[in-house]
Amino acid sequence: MLQRSFWGACLVVMSCGAQAGEIVRLDNFSNESLSVPSPWQVVQLDKKIAPTRYQVTRWDGVLSIEATAEHSMALLARPVEVDLNRTPVLCWRWRVDAPLVKSDMATKAGDDYAARVYVSFSLPPSEIGFVLRTKLKLARSIYGDAVPDAALNYVWDNRYPVGTRKPNAYTDRTRMIVSESGAVNAGKWVVARHDVRQDVITEFGSAQALLIQLSIASDTDNTKEIAHAGFADFQFVEKNAACFP
Repeated sequence: MLQRSFWGACLVVMSCGAQAGEIVRLDNFSNESLSVPSPWQVVQLDKKIAPTRYQVTRWDGVLSIEATAEHSMALLARPVEVDLNRTPVLCWRWRVDAPLVKSDMATKAGDDYAARVYVSFSLPPSEIGFVLRTKLKLARSIYGDAVPDAALNYVWDNRYPVGTRKPNAYTDRTRMIVSESGAVNAGKWVVARHDVRQDVITEFGSAQALLIQLSIASDTDNTKEIAHAGFADFQFVEKNAACFP
């Protein structure tokens, strides 16, 4: 798993340690580039599967991460250290050319998404019993240290309505939450907003979960489709603050 870095999270923070109006920004791209700058890095969960391609580009005036998936899957991930008690709400902008056609989050064969935003957590030892510890050990022996204690996956789905929640088809340690669905908003930038602290409490019953990583992906290795998506302006804000005032 990517190492946590305070300066990685606060690289472009409006005010690290601010008490009021705090905003923790997680991308600060100054220009278009064929590669996404550190601390972002590509994480391949399966080396046998071609990785999704990522680059920084200006798309309809928005400087963003562009993802192109062709029968491929890889996360683009960065470490994050955010105090969810102070800034619990994650905001971002995203867009897709079109949702996938054959995906279905209820099945392993359909576990693909035109766009997904993945937040990973470390749980305190008191919340990891023997059974869970054994499950995690087995999963990490197969997929490596990229497997988190718990994760939330906000997805742009093709069939389930916004607000749908399901365990991931492969592991109940990842919970899927439909943030956007269908083609109504395809082809334009859309603002997403989620209370990450409340979601991890709802899904895993943990008020002590430590956010450690943010990842994005366009994912088409199961359905063998092609996806094109953009992601921009990731930031954590206070509970009652506007995302982009």
